[in-house]
Order: sequence, then structure tokens, then C-alpha cells
Amino acid sequence: MVEADWSALRAEFPALASRERTYLNTATYGQTPRAAVAAIEAHLARRDERACADFLSWFDDADALRRDVGLLIGCEARDVTFLPTASAALSLLLAGINWQPGDRVVTLRNEFPNNLYYPALLGEDRGVEFVETDWDCFYDALTPRTRLVAISSVSYVTGFRAPLAEIARELDRRGILFYVDGTQSVGALQMNVAEFAPAMMSVDAYKWMLTPNGAGFVYVHPRVRQWLKPAVVGWRSHWDWRAVDNLHMGAPEFADAAERYEGGMLPFPLLCAMHAVVRMMLDAGPAAIEQRVMALADDLRARLRHAGAEVLHEGAPIVAVRGFADASALAKQLREAGVLVSARHGNLRVSTHFYNDAADLDRFEHVLRACL
Repeated sequence: MVEADWSALRAEFPALASRERTYLNTATYGQTPRAAVAAIEAHLARRDERACADFLSWFDDADALRRDVGLLIGCEARDVTFLPTASAALSLLLAGINWQPGDRVVTLRNEFPNNLYYPALLGEDRGVEFVETDWDCFYDALTPRTRLVAISSVSYVTGFRAPLAEIARELDRRGILFYVDGTQSVGALQMNVAEFAPAMMSVDAYKWMLTPNGAGFVYVHPRVRQWLKPAVVGWRSHWDWRAVDNLHMGAPEFADAAERYEGGMLPFPLLCAMHAVVRMMLDAGPAAIEQRVMALADDLRARLRHAGAEVLHEGAPIVAVRGFADASALAKQLREAGVLVSARHGNLRVSTHFYNDAADLDRFEHVLRACL
């Protein structure tokens, strides 16, 4: 296997061209490669060239992307659906459960608001108990009335990496549904959904998947597709929707595949961009990407400890630290000096992707010490 040329891959990202700006903030936004922009332009040029006469073939392109997403996350193409955001995916799942008063939803503290807002509203509207718990007390929070656990694969606040396979074994034993938001890990860390088989896993592609906003993909377990009804019903809801010359008239019969949740047209230019990124990642190798991302993150943790910070968690591409007086003010100082990081709930958050390198970390360390 040919080792990835990380310098050549970095050159794919115009925003990183200037060493006067150091980007360490992929947990907020991923940078978009030239190949993704070229894929968008090629799709739009094809529309002009063919006057959209071949629009059904665009769905063939989407199906090719489904197959490659399946290779990336370890599932079948038919398990993948395209939804614009992770919040749309979780809303689909929560709206499809027959909640009863006294049912319980459990999540972890420091979760992204996606996993907090709708479950909290279920308490007001349906009498569902919503519990946020620390990891140390997680299993104690599971009761016979727990219907769903909804967590992120990596915490956007602390960088805590949830042990998904371990959690899944216990939830499966208890008959509890498992929803995972993989937005803060997929694209940086290897992911094999077969190892933990969640009811659903969503990935908003604008972070580690390096795709412009408005595109995402969702894994939906085959068993869940047997009972989870689509929230959007449109012309593609009937299984034979490709017969556009004589579309089915009447109540739709849904396909078994996860595409049943799409309903209508797709954001094809964005999916073309995402496909270019997925191919880039498959070519580089998910294992090689994870190794590089984690080597950079571990180096970063060592430098931050040397600067006097307390590192909150290991094992994730998000490096969150405490120990600086005002993380928000420090993040602003760093940004003004051309080093882009974030502050989240009092923590300084730094996030490296495969396009970063040691020179980025050197400059971050230099500017950080100057700010301190």
C-alpha cells in the first residue's frame, strides 16, 4: 500500500496556503479541498451541457456515493440515506418513536444541543423523562423505562470519546435504542458501524468530512427501517420512483432501503463535493488518516501540558484543555494573531485534521506562549 503524501493532500486546501494563518479548528468547520469544488463545477457544467436531460443519472451518482460511504463507515449502500443535517436525522428518529409518559431518554453531559433540545421538549409535550449524566454514572442512569440513548461519538466540548461498542452491548442487552452523532469523528477516525450497530448514526459533513454546509449522511439500521416511518413524503417515496414517465398515483409503497427517508430531490452539487472528499479519504486510507490525526493531536496535547494546561481527555482529534484564565479571550487573542481555534464552555478547543502538520503546531505553540 502506497503511503499517503500528506504534503500533496495539504496542497488541496487553498485556505491553508498561507503560513500567516494557522487553522486548527476543524471541529467547527472543515476546510474544503479543490477536488470538492471541482466536482461541484463539473456537475454544474454537465447541467449546462445536457440541459438537465440526464437528471435521473444524477441519482446514479448519489448511489455510487452511498456505496463509497458504506465503505468508509462499514455498512451496505442500502443502509445510507442523505439528509441535510444531523438535527434532521435525530428529529426523524425521535418523531417516529411512540413515546409514553414516563419513558426516558439518556444522554451525556456536555452534549451538542442537537441531542438536548428535542429530548427536553419531549418532557414538556409527552411526559418523557430526559436525563443528562456524567460518564461515570451513565449505566446507573439506564432504567427499564429508558427507550433511547442519544450521544455524540466525540464530545464537542471536552473531547471525550465514547466507547461505542461497549455501550452498544449493554443497550442491546436491555433493548434500548442507540443514536450516535458521528459528526465529530467520522472523517478523522475510523468508523465501523457493524461493531456497534446503532439504530441510527448521523454525520453532518461540514466538519471532518470537509464538505460545504447542507450535506450529510445517515446510517439507519435495517430493523429500524421496518418501523420508522419517513418524516418527509414526496415523489421519490414510492419504491418505483424512477418510472418518471408514469409515476405511481396514490399512497406510496416505501422501499426497504434507507433512501425511503429522502422523499424528493437531493442537493446534488453538495453530494458531488462530498463524494470527492470520500474518495480522497478512501485513497489515503481511513487507518492512515486516523494515525496521522491522532499523532498530531497527541503532539498538541504534550505541547499544551508543557504550557501549563490541563488536558481533559485523550484519544480523540478534539483537544480540549483548562487552566487558562479566560478561554474565550485567549481564543480571540490567538485568532487575532492568525491562529484559529475555539473556546467551548470555558475550555480552549484545538482540533487537528490530516491536512495539518508540525509547522502548524510550532506556530500555535509560539503564538500561545506570546499570548500567555
